[in-house]
Amino acid sequence: MIRSLTLIDELVLTLLNEESGYFRQVPGWNLNCAVVGAALAELSLMARIDTDMESLILLDGTATGDPALDPVLYKIAAEKTQRNAQYWIERLAPEAESIIDLTLARLCDLKILQHHDGDFWSLAGSAWRMGVHTGSEVGTAVEFVKTRISRAVFNNEIPDPRDIIICLIDTCDVLRFIFELDEESEERVEQICKMDLIGRAIADAVGHNIAGPQFRRSALAKQIPVVKLRKLLRSKNVRSGNLPAVFAELQKEYGPVFEIRPPVAENMIVLAGPETNHWVHRHGRMHLRARDYLEDFEKVYGGVGLLPALDGADHFRYRKSIQPAYSRTRLEEQLDEFLAHARNEMNTWNVGETLPGVGMCRKLINAAMSPLSVSIDSQDIVDDMHKFKDRALKTHIGRTLPKFMLKTPGMKRRAKLVGEVVDRVLSVHTPAQRAGCPRDLADDLLTMHSNDRQFLPESNLRFVLSAPLIASMYVGDQLSFITHAMVSRPELYEKIRAEADALFTDDDPDRDALTGTETDVTRRFIMEVMRMYPIVPLSVRNVANACEVQGYELPEGVRVFIATTATHYMEDLFPDPFKFDIDRYQAPRKEHIGTGYVPYGLGTHTCLGSRQTEMYLATNLLMMAHYFTFEIAPKNYKLKISPFPSMSPNKKLKFRISEQRHELPV
Repeated sequence: MIRSLTLIDELVLTLLNEESGYFRQVPGWNLNCAVVGAALAELSLMARIDTDMESLILLDGTATGDPALDPVLYKIAAEKTQRNAQYWIERLAPEAESIIDLTLARLCDLKILQHHDGDFWSLAGSAWRMGVHTGSEVGTAVEFVKTRISRAVFNNEIPDPRDIIICLIDTCDVLRFIFELDEESEERVEQICKMDLIGRAIADAVGHNIAGPQFRRSALAKQIPVVKLRKLLRSKNVRSGNLPAVFAELQKEYGPVFEIRPPVAENMIVLAGPETNHWVHRHGRMHLRARDYLEDFEKVYGGVGLLPALDGADHFRYRKSIQPAYSRTRLEEQLDEFLAHARNEMNTWNVGETLPGVGMCRKLINAAMSPLSVSIDSQDIVDDMHKFKDRALKTHIGRTLPKFMLKTPGMKRRAKLVGEVVDRVLSVHTPAQRAGCPRDLADDLLTMHSNDRQFLPESNLRFVLSAPLIASMYVGDQLSFITHAMVSRPELYEKIRAEADALFTDDDPDRDALTGTETDVTRRFIMEVMRMYPIVPLSVRNVANACEVQGYELPEGVRVFIATTATHYMEDLFPDPFKFDIDRYQAPRKEHIGTGYVPYGLGTHTCLGSRQTEMYLATNLLMMAHYFTFEIAPKNYKLKISPFPSMSPNKKLKFRISEQRHELPV
């Protein structure tokens, strides 16, 4: 059955900028008016309301069944006093964001849009074949809307009632991005907009801008509170290195935006809490920029325009190009190899041996990540690569070390190893050697380099081809937190071990078993560790366009620290937040739903490999529990966190292998 598009659907599709993966930047008030105007116009076409010069009249208050339209209709039906269209546009404009969210969900359900991590959208492949808009099997929904608009504007055809879309798009001031408008066509657009009463109401609402100040920067912005240093020094969370808990504590006392003035470092403006998380996730791309604070770090690797520092259309293009390499599907297709590489590393462990917690877990992750991502073995140099990355981050991002610390003989030697990684990758990625091999990340990157050498120049290959070795540092640190949590909680250790034994005793599990109900405890356990000990607790951005957040003005150029994971320790989101409780993620609680649970970040820079990381963590933990018994060494060790440059257990954590429970396959 063919389903037609609503005017809201058409508006959203027309605003989509496929190049950037998001929507053309439209002033908030104008966009909100256009979205509500589209809802009212659709209700008018459905004969639920009517308009005249003075009022908007309810004809039928019966629900339409459309979740984006019915809340609007209910409010109109509940109003005892008859109002005009402009009144309703202005009153409902603050609710436009929820209408957009519902519309995006509908378009994804219809397989017209595809949603990507980081809140990017693109036309789904099926959208090029489906006639959801007209019954025709030719063209896309976007092309259909644009064709109808062009006929009304350029061919002087009598406007269809649905051509109010022209007024909506004109309100958003994006017609000029879609068509080249001369003076005659601009006059035609103006005439069309005046023909419809709701269209005229939209124009009046935007023009008069009665409620506009709530969507613009305020001249009476609140003063950002300054944290008292003694408050920080007395905090037990500061002493333990638990940054999410520190920022949650400060947010509770100082509010969602506050400033920290360290005596020997730059002042820090911090955003913390669910409201600021939501703002960053939805609006950060228009106001914040990653490039500024990463410029010096890029130079360490000899690159410019690396993925972590990109924003806007280039960032989306880059992510979209390599997204398949970071998918869990690609890892699942190589599950046998993944298990074999992990077992090879475990075969180097001996009963009675005591291993450094962080180093052991990093090498275990890298054992599979390096060969599966770039088809090389890098176990002999991965420790040096991690030390180089750690020093670079502390020097140029955390700024806790002077720059000359990257010029020591040891660091110069490790810097050369980055070039060696590139040489190793290139040496095994010749056409003959790759024939018949499953595609890996290096294949995707080298293809991108060949297709556009300006977008991914040779100077950037040092960083991008060594990225899996860098990623194994972060994922390994998370695994070390998870392993410590498992070994220190005997009751949960037994449950994870039971799941592991059920999966591995007879034969290797398939991918469905690893991701299904058979590993329910393990997956919820990992989620709780990532809540309490997220390895990347915050992100840093520079304000590119001045903005207002929760009533506080952030001027252009200022640097902000977005404490995304502060919500992990907020009692209204996670009751008793310092209690380890894996039942938080079961129905009916489901405390992880929303922007309160964010171990992988928020917004456009959400971790690209989050789903793959989940599988790396779960599978390695299950194998460790099946084959070995671990003890924490020393036995009286109390977890301490090293917070910079990312969170990890401190160097004193060690694991002793007290038993080998099952023989490792050769």
